[in-house]
Amino acid sequence: MLAAEQLWWWVARATGIVALVAMVASVLWGLLAHSRFLGASARAAALVDLHRWLAGLTVAFTLAHMGALVADSFVTFTAVDLLVPFASEWQPVAVAWGVVSFWLLVVVQVTSLLMRRLPRRLWHLVHLSSYLALAAGAVHGIAAGTDADHPVALVGLAALVGLVTGLTAWRALVDRSAPVAA
Repeated sequence: MLAAEQLWWWVARATGIVALVAMVASVLWGLLAHSRFLGASARAAALVDLHRWLAGLTVAFTLAHMGALVADSFVTFTAVDLLVPFASEWQPVAVAWGVVSFWLLVVVQVTSLLMRRLPRRLWHLVHLSSYLALAAGAVHGIAAGTDADHPVALVGLAALVGLVTGLTAWRALVDRSAPVAA
């Protein structure tokens, strides 16, 4: 049975895992929407909508993860701990990876909302930092996550990162003529 004092810890764990999976899915759908991997029958507009929805879901679960960490009483986190790299007394390097991932995610999301007002090349370069956000989030999950040593978590994360790496390589090497994300 779930003890009341453990509730926020469980919420923090679950929302962190969902945020990372949603981020991987968002990157994958972004790649799929702007490549010819699925063939001509794929509806790019629907894939772009799903990509944007998954990105929003990533933000929502990341914020929920951060809120649950503040609410949890086992390890005391303040807003500063979660917004400033290396400010946390608990595993400062591991937490810093999460902080960096969060801020990269914010930058990607804000520039995506302003995409029509930004030079396309600038937007695209900033959008590529989503790979860095994903990598930092994965390192954070491995370094700070209490489930990181579980075989299912390790195999799952390796599979998801493998999918992103494989599809990115295919996009860069094989599908070079596909249009850049819109």
